[in-house]
Amino acid sequence: MARETKRLTARTVATLTEPGRYADGDGLYLLIGKGGAKRWAFHFRMGRSHRLEMGLGNLAAVSLAEAREKAADARKQVAAGINPIEARQQAERDTKLERSRGVTFGSFAEEYVTSIRSQFRNAKHFAQWQMTLSIQRGEDGNLLDTGYCLSLRNKRLDQIDTPEVLAVLQPIWQAKNETASRVRGRIERVLDAAKVKGLRSGENPARWRGHLDKLLSKRTKLQRGHHPALPYAQAPDFMAKLSTATGMGAKALAFAILTASRTSEVRLATWDEFFLDNGVWIVPAERMKAARDHRVPLTAAALAIVKELAETRISQYVFPGQKRGRPISEGTMTKAMVTAGAGAFTVHGMRSTFRDWVEEQTSFPDRLAEAALAHIVGDATEQAYKRGDVLAKRRKVMEAWERYLTSPARNNVVPMTKATA
Repeated sequence: MARETKRLTARTVATLTEPGRYADGDGLYLLIGKGGAKRWAFHFRMGRSHRLEMGLGNLAAVSLAEAREKAADARKQVAAGINPIEARQQAERDTKLERSRGVTFGSFAEEYVTSIRSQFRNAKHFAQWQMTLSIQRGEDGNLLDTGYCLSLRNKRLDQIDTPEVLAVLQPIWQAKNETASRVRGRIERVLDAAKVKGLRSGENPARWRGHLDKLLSKRTKLQRGHHPALPYAQAPDFMAKLSTATGMGAKALAFAILTASRTSEVRLATWDEFFLDNGVWIVPAERMKAARDHRVPLTAAALAIVKELAETRISQYVFPGQKRGRPISEGTMTKAMVTAGAGAFTVHGMRSTFRDWVEEQTSFPDRLAEAALAHIVGDATEQAYKRGDVLAKRRKVMEAWERYLTSPARNNVVPMTKATA
């Protein structure tokens, strides 16, 4: 005697409320939960396996007739020796991979980085991710041709494998090991997120342990934070050569040296940060490594540079680049170092030059030098009691630094006069 099928009717399905399992026949069931939710399920066996359950959707989305059609298709697969659950999962993966063929690394990276923006310490950190992944946009909304991942930006996510990742990392792995390591980690996170969303499959080609660590050398210890610094005794001669240059890079470099500022702080400086009447530049917290506002006292020479640029102001940036609406690049300041004869040293290293000069040639307290460099000194308790930024005292330090740099006498020293703490 044949098994009874199609036991349920549309009216029965609509009126049933008691929790339980109600058979329609041939493995199709209506399941009602304790809360009254109704869903369809197909039960089947593969060989000698235990009974398996395949969900077919809830009643609100799938009618009785549609559930029967889905169950019929699943029965055909079982009869052919195909597990319908595994077949559906594979079909979903194939669909996602098909969709991923239209998704590039750049478009997905931009979406992903924006989605995790709240995780970044400040706007500067967010911008660093954008720049290194080559997804930074200019004021006109167009992508800038900057960063390390330009070769990946227009590649489909499913086309990126180990050779493509190595092409990004190898050129900078030795020269910029710390930066390269960060770039690798960021690529890895983007590709991991893409896999979670079903936009690519397989192992992550940017994974370090057990993969790239077999192809790239280990990171150089203590490379981070150690930038070749020009000996302070050579700084006056260097500034004299730099003063003969007229390019924007030379002006930005001179300003950075006079203020002992970081490259990014100078490059991205905007006019609304300057209070020329008071001789103060306030770098906002979002652009500071310590994530707090930093007041910089401007000496006469630093002010002269800014006032000269103000007369021909063409951008929101104090040191505008050749591209409209963009600041100068790091390379522009580095080129100025080379042109002035200090190519063996770095722009950032000039901060160490300043620090060495304070330590060895003056009697200014260490904490004033550290404050000038925007370094956080002391534990949380000590910082809580030292709320001021000793601007007036730091101005004396920077004026002494300017005198040393611009004095016509070479290899001079600042008199070891007693400085106030």
